[in-house]
Amino acid sequence: MLKLQEQMLVNSKRQSEINERRVKHMYKTQEELRQRFIDVNSFIKDCGDKKRIAEKAINDEMALHEELSEDIKNFKTSISELTTFREALKGTVEELQPYEKVLEEVVSVSDIFVSPKDCMDRCDALMLAQVEISKLENKKLQEIEEMRQHMVKITNEAALTVLGLKNDLSKLERSYHESRDKCIKWEKILSHTKDVISASYLERERNIGAINALYILLCRRRGSISDAPSLGIAGELDFIKEELLILNELLKEFDNANKSNGKSQRMENMEAYC
Repeated sequence: MLKLQEQMLVNSKRQSEINERRVKHMYKTQEELRQRFIDVNSFIKDCGDKKRIAEKAINDEMALHEELSEDIKNFKTSISELTTFREALKGTVEELQPYEKVLEEVVSVSDIFVSPKDCMDRCDALMLAQVEISKLENKKLQEIEEMRQHMVKITNEAALTVLGLKNDLSKLERSYHESRDKCIKWEKILSHTKDVISASYLERERNIGAINALYILLCRRRGSISDAPSLGIAGELDFIKEELLILNELLKEFDNANKSNGKSQRMENMEAYC
């Protein structure tokens, strides 16, 4: 039993040592793996950074390439345009060479110009003067056009004024004709009034004559006409009124007497009164 325990103790120690060695080996392996993981991770990170740097460099190089390509294209276009301009300028120079000779001949025979440049400057000055003259001419033409428009405006205003005066004249003519018609109407009314007044005056004179005749008749009933006093129309009318009242009273008395004496007696009384 003791032997077995010793053997088990030895086995356990040996197993413990083996386990410790295994644990140490495992820790060592773990440390190595961790270090390798760190190294690999660092390598991957470095690769990613290098990739980003490389991609950025590639993009920059591509952008630079595109920019340079565009510049090259522009330069080629400019060179082509300059070549075309150079060819055109050569043609222009060849075309203007006879004129240069003419200018040189003009300078050689003229006392005014010193050099062809002086002649060209004079021509430029004349062209500028012509431009100024053209501007001044356009300005004057514009002023003339403004004056014409102003005259047209004044003419239109005058025409409107004349038209207004014609309208006023037409109104005055209508007013004149209306006034003349009214005058003719009132003249007719006045003429009719005069006729009425004349007729009334004639009727008045006739009435006065009738009143005078009746007054004379009543005066004759009382006595001589030469004894009739001049009382005027009012007095004669009062006299006639009094006589008519007296006659009215007599008629009443005659009517009363007629009832008693008969018609013959009434006639006798009337004849006696008259």
